[in-house]
Amino acid sequence: MLKFLVRKVPSVLLVLVASSMIAFLLPRLAPGDPAVVLAGPDPTPEVIASIRAELGLNQPLWQQYLNWVGGLLHGDLGQSYILHRPVSELIANRIGSTLQLSALATLIMIAIGLLLGILGGARRSPAARLVIDGFNTVFLAAPPFLTGMLLILLLGVVLPVLPVSGEMSVFDNPSFGLQYLLLPAIALALPQAAVIARLLQTSMLATRSEDFVDLAKAKGVPGRRITRRHVLRNSLGSVVVVIGLRIGELLAGAIVVEAIFARNGLGALAVSSVDSRDYLVVQVLILAAVFIAVMLQLLSEIILAALDPRIRLEA
Repeated sequence: MLKFLVRKVPSVLLVLVASSMIAFLLPRLAPGDPAVVLAGPDPTPEVIASIRAELGLNQPLWQQYLNWVGGLLHGDLGQSYILHRPVSELIANRIGSTLQLSALATLIMIAIGLLLGILGGARRSPAARLVIDGFNTVFLAAPPFLTGMLLILLLGVVLPVLPVSGEMSVFDNPSFGLQYLLLPAIALALPQAAVIARLLQTSMLATRSEDFVDLAKAKGVPGRRITRRHVLRNSLGSVVVVIGLRIGELLAGAIVVEAIFARNGLGALAVSSVDSRDYLVVQVLILAAVFIAVMLQLLSEIILAALDPRIRLEA
């Protein structure tokens, strides 16, 4: 396993370096200038030039990039141009909300995705399979923001059983915190759960046609044992990889869902930073999202390699 991980290091470093360049250049390609925002209404060119020099924005791009990366390597994320506070402090104040939302959404996504996938891939009646296929089709076509608005209408307006906006930390008050988390977490998780369910169902149905399953039937192995020990286990490999990718997409989808449910997480910070052209905050958020996605992908490959030794040998 150690050899397998060592071989992944170059590709991980390459992705992070390329991502840091994209994260640095992307905010600067958009129109606008943080110096103009700081200068206030009707600024003179001299004032704007002075602010740009103070922020270091008058330096060549390559020098700004190297300064930023050098700071990152020393643990310095920089200082917000607009709020004049360390980026690390801004992220630390908001990350708890996003992590709580993402963690609960991940649990719901895995639980519903695996449950529906196993039910769909098991030998069920045509009516039961039709219901499961219908659920998957609906939520595969529904993006998180649409699911969120439907949940607000159903469980917040028609049947007002859960709050539709605001937040409270589950660590301060677990009961109220979960109530504020449930709707956004479900809205975030259902579309991703449908993807996992459909993939697992398809994989299980394909595995059932393999020769080793027919051999197990011929030997008189009970159907449930065939499903659990032969079909399900051999169908989980691709699902593990997809779960890793979907968790990364949950973090991206959290930006939209936080806006719909008025949560004050990293998504709200990203939107306000883009609006004010606060380059350093946007850069760090983009790079952090890529870093988390890469780590989750690497973790899913480790789990996949643990499930299937052939992958370790081929790597």
